[in-house]
Amino acid sequence: MTNAVNTRELILGILMEVTGKGTHSHLVIRDVLSKYQYLGKQERSFITRVSIGTLEQMILIDYIIDQFSSVKVKKMKPVIRNILRSAVYQLKWMDSIPDSAVCNEAVKLTRKKGFQGLSGFVNGVLRSIARGPAEVRYPDEKKQPAEYMSVRYSQPLWLTQMWLDRFGPETTGQILGAFLEDSPTCIRCNTGKISPEELAKRLNQQGIETTSSPYIREAMEIRGYDYLGALPEFEQGLFQVQDISSMLAVRIAAPKKGDTVYDVCAAPGGKSLYLAELMQNTGMVTARDLTPYKVGLIEENILRSGLTNIRAQVWDACALDEAAVKTADLVLADLPCSGLGVLGRKPDIKYHMSQGQIRELRGLQREILGTVHKYVKKGGVLVYSTCTIDIEENEKNLEWFLSQFPFHLESIDPYLCEALRSNTTAQGYLQLLPGVHRADGFFMARLRKDGE
Repeated sequence: MTNAVNTRELILGILMEVTGKGTHSHLVIRDVLSKYQYLGKQERSFITRVSIGTLEQMILIDYIIDQFSSVKVKKMKPVIRNILRSAVYQLKWMDSIPDSAVCNEAVKLTRKKGFQGLSGFVNGVLRSIARGPAEVRYPDEKKQPAEYMSVRYSQPLWLTQMWLDRFGPETTGQILGAFLEDSPTCIRCNTGKISPEELAKRLNQQGIETTSSPYIREAMEIRGYDYLGALPEFEQGLFQVQDISSMLAVRIAAPKKGDTVYDVCAAPGGKSLYLAELMQNTGMVTARDLTPYKVGLIEENILRSGLTNIRAQVWDACALDEAAVKTADLVLADLPCSGLGVLGRKPDIKYHMSQGQIRELRGLQREILGTVHKYVKKGGVLVYSTCTIDIEENEKNLEWFLSQFPFHLESIDPYLCEALRSNTTAQGYLQLLPGVHRADGFFMARLRKDGE
């Protein structure tokens, strides 16, 4: 591979920033790939795979290193720790790279970073791991199921135990396994400009693989592209990057022509655009978010879409907008959450989230809901959604809201395909689970305000 050392140095930089500063991995990788656009497709793909793969498997990787190293991972210098982590990922999950090359490149990088004296240590640990993967001793699956699944699926023990207690071992295994699978990019065809079939044809002609979603006709998964921004279909606004789960939240919102709609935490704007499209360029969607940067992302997407029934505004969802009270036919509240449903796309979340933070987020969600429900007219609709699979942020918040405010749940079955209907959807809410559904983990509920 050309520029091998430089490429691995970029990977090391990504890992250092994500594990050290807590920056979201997808943002760091996006910035690196944007800065080094001259790199070839193979190198860009290598950077993405090793960076994301190392973060996804980091708990298991650290477990392996600890069994072959005289110095435990937590005691190592951050640079050495991350050089070893990315090298172990390549040894264990990338058969196309010879073990000797992985070890040699790691030693070179160690020296380049000024740790000449530790190059022998790095070499010794990696060559021991390369020779002895069968010697790794895992927790006993029957006696220590949570510990075993935590290591096996590289998930924090507290999260694994929480889901085992709620879902049982089979469903928990499905969820955790899905997080480690390759996550394709999901897009939504702008049917106002092109049909899904024609869009798929155009993308296929460029060597991009497309797979239709079983849940929504205009949704598809794409694989095999290099740089999204370089696709003419993207620049022309023929499609929007959006996960199927967030599309379903818009579907159950079911906006009508001429509606007044508020999307209160809208960035980067995918749901707002979909609402506007379904309203066929009538009415008005007000897409709000907290900062000028986030609103700028929404505005970029509005510009590409060509829609005129949507506007973006900087607004704190916790702050009451007196002018909006009782004016909305529909409010979409896709609120800040723990993000535990999207660990397959953002693996760094699992290392930074805690039960204490979840409690804080639940409080923020309730504060926002306590404000934005006031915008809904009598007889209007509020859709509450999150990208998590945490009962405290989802079902428990729903119970709290219904006990506090004059709303009732309304069946969402009319807006869903048969495959997604269940006892809970008949009641008015849906919890999507990775591995069980072909979607991210996502919660959504449809609430009607009491009155005529």
